[in-house]
This record gives sequence, C-alpha cells and structure tokens, in this order.
Amino acid sequence: MGDSVPPMDIDEFYEADPNRRASAELELGTEWLDKDGVRHELNYVEDTGELYVLREPAPHVTEDPFGGLHVSAPPGYDDKMTVHVIAKIASVDDVHTILNGWPEAMQGDHGADWLGERLRSAGVAVGPGGDPIAD
Repeated sequence: MGDSVPPMDIDEFYEADPNRRASAELELGTEWLDKDGVRHELNYVEDTGELYVLREPAPHVTEDPFGGLHVSAPPGYDDKMTVHVIAKIASVDDVHTILNGWPEAMQGDHGADWLGERLRSAGVAVGPGGDPIAD
C-alpha cells in the first residue's frame, strides 16, 4: 500500500484498496471551482492517510444563435469523475495544520496553487507514482 495511484474514477479508487471504503473520510471542500469553473472536492481518507481530489469533468457548453450559453452533461458524465491522490498525511490533526486557511483559499482563483504550495512545503505531496514531490 502506501503508494499513490494514477488518476482513476471513484469506483476504481475504492475498489483498489478495501481500507478506503471502510474508513472515515474528512470532507475539506465540496464546492471548490478551478479557474475554468470545473468543480472539485478535497477529501482525506483517515485509514490510508490519503488526501485526494475528486474532479468532475468539464461540462459541455454550447452557445445558441442569440448568445445564450447552454450547459449539458453528456451521457456517461458521472463516469468521467476522476480521483487524484495528491498527498499522504499521517493524521487528521496534521491535515488541519497543513491546510489551515484552505476554506478561504479554495474560494479564490488560485486555490490549486495554494494547495500545492502548502502540500509541497509540508513535505506530504505525492505524484502519480507515490513519490514525494519536493518543495
């Protein structure tokens, strides 16, 4: 265990490690929007120490002849949600310490930059192979 995983859908994420499904999870932001308006969620799995981002796919936007924008969710939209494990953090207390200020930061345009900087400076950020990412 201990290794991060490449991006996968939420079902694959839970199926890959039974400890994830049985664990308590801490929700750290369910309405975080990136600069393109794509919704993300930040969650922490207590039993595995994984901090992960659940990313919704970008919605399909079309413009009608009168300039109106129409957002639609194509078939299979929910299947395209991906999970990215971005950090390994030892405890809930450490999560709160490292992410102090996150509720405000996620509301801004540079939430992802803020999050990455905090995780790297704390030495807990991981890449897709589970290798630590240095500050």
